[in-house]
Amino acid sequence: MTDPMVARIRANPKYQQLTSKRSSFGWMLTILMMVVYYGYIALIAWNKPFLAQPLGSGVTSVGIPIGLGVIVFTIVITGLYVRRANTEFDELNRALLAEESKK
Repeated sequence: MTDPMVARIRANPKYQQLTSKRSSFGWMLTILMMVVYYGYIALIAWNKPFLAQPLGSGVTSVGIPIGLGVIVFTIVITGLYVRRANTEFDELNRALLAEESKK
């Protein structure tokens, strides 16, 4: 049992464009996040002496700022997705709904 409006929306080229752009952007950010995260984990696994080097004369090692960088990177790419979703993706969605509500 399918709603005719749902079928029309799925067939609309703007819907195809929206889902394509959103999906490709999401996958790109996912791959970037996986490279950063698993790169950090691989660094922990295979190069502990590098991460254990102290920064200056304190007790903080090189691994701490790199780990914080992974967290900051996560926040930044989340912000990028939200910004694009609130601008480009929402605009495509509004145009699609406006077009389909006229039919």
